[in-house]
Amino acid sequence: SRPCSPKDFGFGAMACVCNATYCDTLEPLLLPPRCSYLKYESSKAGKRLERSEGKLQRGPAAPGIEYNLVRVPMASCDFSTRPYTYDDWPGDFELKNFSLTEEDTKLKIPILHRIQALSKRPLSFYASPWTSPVWLKTNGEMKGKGSLKGKAGDKYHKTWANYFVRFLDEYAKHNITFWAVTAQNEPNAGLIIGYPFQCLGFTAELQRDFIAEDLGPALANSSHKDIRLIILDDNRIHLPHWAKVVLGDDSKAKRYVHGIGLHWYLDLIAPIKDTVAPTHELFPDYFLLFSEACAGSFFWEKDVVLGCWERGNEYSHSIIEYLNNYVTGWTDWNLALDVQGGPNWVKNYVDSPVIVDSANDLFYKQPMFYHMGHFSKFIPEDSQRVGLAASKDSRLETVGFLRPDGAAVVVILNDRAVGTIETVASANSIQTLLWRRQ
Repeated sequence: SRPCSPKDFGFGAMACVCNATYCDTLEPLLLPPRCSYLKYESSKAGKRLERSEGKLQRGPAAPGIEYNLVRVPMASCDFSTRPYTYDDWPGDFELKNFSLTEEDTKLKIPILHRIQALSKRPLSFYASPWTSPVWLKTNGEMKGKGSLKGKAGDKYHKTWANYFVRFLDEYAKHNITFWAVTAQNEPNAGLIIGYPFQCLGFTAELQRDFIAEDLGPALANSSHKDIRLIILDDNRIHLPHWAKVVLGDDSKAKRYVHGIGLHWYLDLIAPIKDTVAPTHELFPDYFLLFSEACAGSFFWEKDVVLGCWERGNEYSHSIIEYLNNYVTGWTDWNLALDVQGGPNWVKNYVDSPVIVDSANDLFYKQPMFYHMGHFSKFIPEDSQRVGLAASKDSRLETVGFLRPDGAAVVVILNDRAVGTIETVASANSIQTLLWRRQ
């Protein structure tokens, strides 16, 4: 492993600098022998996934923080350099002119192939659409308030459903197979007048009917019949109502649905105990997947804050809260952005765990990156969450898992500037700790 090359941005902000010749790396994860443990620690004071209790070499393992869940935009989104779809030919209901773009063939697909080559873990790719071709929409524009023309079961809806299948077909030709698709990125955005970038509006009722009459059958009757279908893909404030409508007892759509996607942008006004938890209780057979988050997205926030530890805390708090409430995975929004927080064709700049400074041929691995690594590196797919009993007075946030290899993992977040005491209780010992609380 190689340590972080720190750069101080003042006021407690620090990021790790990477360039063409040097970047910090994390050594392969190897389980400790029985009756011992490993500890990895990141801190505002400057630690970045620092390992204690020795280094073992017991066979091959993967370097890095081992991301394994990848969300791919279906055609363009706001973080594209231009708005486009795969069939911008009006009236092409048979999708004869459907084709991938250079963004796919020269960028997305080669990157996904590179990811596959590097990863030693199984990868789960899932795709989300932002908008349909404008000739299928009521407003004739990629942005702004607009839904599909007509009603479920007609040629507009069936064409849009077949568009999903064509996308999956074209990527399959490049040896890219998707684990899941979401029915629509943020379907409520397309119900907002003047929405500033690509969107397509659905109410819960419209999504239910589209899945029941069009998208569900189209996927089920294709060569991608085993793909998972995820509903909502929007803020949790819409739960449990959205799930009740789409997955209710009299719904014909529920047979095609596998999971529910969640975003974090209105979490402060939608407590998880009132939204996510009751949704799981009502529909325990459908997985819950966190599908988008980013820091710096609100108008009063600075877009990119290099080295900001507090934004890493926000990530860890969210991940721990969701994992403790039946959510099975957590997806960041942008893998990497430039120093402005883009590119983004509508200048909707935000922050990212990795910031690329192409002018100086280097990139910064932000605290958010290392916070993500405390989960992605150590909690592989098929791990099972276990209950933890912690004193509320400790004010620590924790989550625990049993891994499929038999190891146990506990992640602990202390996001308050109250200090910590680290100690090891040796065998046949007793300790007393005393400190001032204020």
